[in-house]
Amino acid sequence: MVFPKIQALQKEGQKALAVLIDPDDTDHERCQLLAAHACKAGAHFFFVGGSLIVSDRLHHVIEWIRNVTTHIPIVLFPGSNLHIDSEADAILFLSLISGRNPDYLIGQHVLAAPILKRSGLEVISTGYMLIDSGAPTTVTYISNTTPIPQNKGDIAACTAMAGEMLGMRIIYMDAGSGASQPISPAMIRKVRKAISAPLIVGGGIRSALQAQQAWNAGADIVVVGNAFEENPRLVYDMCRAAEYASNDSLKKH
Repeated sequence: MVFPKIQALQKEGQKALAVLIDPDDTDHERCQLLAAHACKAGAHFFFVGGSLIVSDRLHHVIEWIRNVTTHIPIVLFPGSNLHIDSEADAILFLSLISGRNPDYLIGQHVLAAPILKRSGLEVISTGYMLIDSGAPTTVTYISNTTPIPQNKGDIAACTAMAGEMLGMRIIYMDAGSGASQPISPAMIRKVRKAISAPLIVGGGIRSALQAQQAWNAGADIVVVGNAFEENPRLVYDMCRAAEYASNDSLKKH
């Protein structure tokens, strides 16, 4: 089970790295190369998906990753109710709590629920928050929502609190694919202080230093996508940064 693993990592103060693979941006050879590097470096999770998937490779990407490793969980990161595949280990059931578009708060979920019920997938309710990254991103366009401004940490904290109180098991802060800058450590710290649920942070993270800053600010899982796809060897530096951040976290405890 994926969520108990996330809970255990958080309880132990262990920081985790998830590599995000977009089916539209890869092929068989490239996907297996990415998966091999992630596995060798010690990444903790594969997230598969994206805001807009126009190819039919979702199922294939899961198979290609399985050809390389069976011990790293594969978690769906869906952009709509169409992005479901029972061969994954789990799905982040994302409710866009930072927006006011009912389709992404509950509408897509109603359509997906009977499919998920039959799928056998582990369904992880996730409060999804879009944070302004300084540039328009695919997810803001597709979801037709306004992201939370970077300088509005109190809004982000209260939104995360509300999501947790509504029963969301994970809070996911995302600057979006193609973000020009990552979410600030100051905002991450505010959200971390406001909730006890595991906190995922992604979008715009392009270096091990930025990942470590997010972990040190309170993220439990950092997600890297575009930068990893462009430079697969970056995952080694990021996994080392996760170890450093874990050691710092253990010292604080």
